[in-house]
Amino acid sequence: MEIISEIKAKTNYSRVEEVISQPKPTFFRISRKNNVEFGLQGITVFEEIHAENYLSARTQLLRLLENNSNLPSLIIIDIPYVKREVKSFSIWLNKTQELSGIPVIYNKAHLNSLEVKEVRYSNVVDDIVEVDKNLALLSSKADFLRNVKECQSTNDRQESSSDFYKNQSPKHHIDYFLRRGLDIFVSSLIILLLLPVFVLITLAILIESKGPVIYVSDRAGRGYRIFKFLKFRTMFVGADNKRAELEKMNLYSVQSSSPHFFKIKNDPRITKVGAFLRNTSLDELPQLFNVLKGDMSLVGNRPLPLYEAATLTTNEWAERFMAPAGITGLWQIEKRGKEDMSVEERISLDIRYAKNNDLLKDLWIIAKTPTALFQKTNV
Repeated sequence: MEIISEIKAKTNYSRVEEVISQPKPTFFRISRKNNVEFGLQGITVFEEIHAENYLSARTQLLRLLENNSNLPSLIIIDIPYVKREVKSFSIWLNKTQELSGIPVIYNKAHLNSLEVKEVRYSNVVDDIVEVDKNLALLSSKADFLRNVKECQSTNDRQESSSDFYKNQSPKHHIDYFLRRGLDIFVSSLIILLLLPVFVLITLAILIESKGPVIYVSDRAGRGYRIFKFLKFRTMFVGADNKRAELEKMNLYSVQSSSPHFFKIKNDPRITKVGAFLRNTSLDELPQLFNVLKGDMSLVGNRPLPLYEAATLTTNEWAERFMAPAGITGLWQIEKRGKEDMSVEERISLDIRYAKNNDLLKDLWIIAKTPTALFQKTNV
């Protein structure tokens, strides 16, 4: 079967065996078809609750709550896209605490390219997935998205309510404010001291090539929170559109079942000024404004482009998003500029920092960062 061959291409046999042997999760599918079996070579991957429309879905979910039944671990929207109905259903889910934590995905088979963008940026669902092609991985994706939603909820409480700190020890309370104070003081000081450097870099970029001075992109930071990431432009305009052409030069090995990072040596899209800025890390200076705003910290895990973050959909990688996004971190001081770094090594460093970070460790990383600023290779 075509679906089975695609699953095998994305997942090794041991992973499939592992998925099949685990207790089957319950997924709630909103679909006009009730005769579609989600399975793998005749073996059901998950149990299913079915609803034909959003009204029926609301009724059944409320019934589960009233009966204290186990709630589904994932909601799959598998019907044609109607903006008003999807938005209304999303708002309704988020009004109920018990239901707001359930991840919601939309089956990409029902969306055209414009609708994909609209759904993704309206935040009415947690992800868009080609369901039939990712059957064996849906359970791990549900676990990951649930972790993300829990982390986002924690971050929202931390940013908007002092009640969050009542549940923390005095050490955590003090540590947070000291680190935030350090972020504001150091980033403000560096911006003031390096204003002439900002001006010179701006002139150099404008003289060499046409286009904006600042490159702005959506990045995923702590709790998968998406924000506008700033850096000096180091490539020719339109460089992002050529990434697919250069995939064969990727320094990271690409496997469909693994996270996907993209970086190439001697990137032809980089300008001469851009190469200098990258080798000296001066292209990172605008991120100091991200730090001032609170999107990032001086120290943390690098915020990822959305195409990279979207591949970290398994529970084992989710922890790297539990740490703040940072300008520098363990990866920068231990592995920067080395071509033999694997995806797993890079993420393991991120996870190690996420599990064990405090003000003293941040100060140690900041002290080690200057020696890592000059890369040995142009990557």
